[in-house]
Amino acid sequence: MSKSSYSLKAGRPSAGKRSITLTEKATKRVNFNVTPGEHRNLKVYAAKHGKTVTEVLKDYVRSLEP
Repeated sequence: MSKSSYSLKAGRPSAGKRSITLTEKATKRVNFNVTPGEHRNLKVYAAKHGKTVTEVLKDYVRSLEP
């Protein structure tokens, strides 16, 4: 048997440093918990409006005044 040239790494793949191009903006990840009912309502709302959950939440955040 030959050894594979692939290696496995532990940890988060997104944790590595990544260069940002001129067309990209730096981002921050936001995580929070919702109830199963709230999650269902959010998914239904997004589907009815032809959007993803991420798009719905980003649209809402953009609408906030500082």
